[in-house]
Amino acid sequence: MKPSNISVPTAELDARVAQFGLRVAAGLTERSAALPHDVTERLRFAREQALARAAQARAASAAQIAVQAGSANLVHQGSTLALGGGPRGGSEGGLWAKLVSALPLLLLVAGLLLMQQSRYNEQIAAAAEVDTALLSDNLPPSAFRDPGFAEFLRDGDE
Repeated sequence: MKPSNISVPTAELDARVAQFGLRVAAGLTERSAALPHDVTERLRFAREQALARAAQARAASAAQIAVQAGSANLVHQGSTLALGGGPRGGSEGGLWAKLVSALPLLLLVAGLLLMQQSRYNEQIAAAAEVDTALLSDNLPPSAFRDPGFAEFLRDGDE
């Protein structure tokens, strides 16, 4: 079956949906009297849970709209929200917020310093290895002045 391209006005569609919902609710209400007590209790409990979830969903939706509106205001306020303690400029947790927001930067700098120190130690170890090999070998002093020998040492490092 192909979908029809007939457009129904939204007000009329909403009215039809509401009318259908009322008919379904009336039918369920009529037949609920014939249900056993344990089934009605389970249905009551499920209804209460559904209402609670719907309330949470509405609250989350409202909070999301507030966050989106707040982020639109953030564009106008610059970076004061990240380090200034909130859009109100309050000081609740301001120092901790600054410290926590600076933590990734501190970890990055510490990692870079550790990498630099590691590279430096590798260079020292390579130079010590070459020096040990040279000093433990029986070479005449004239070999150290030979440009070919210096080139050999440079190629050996690679």
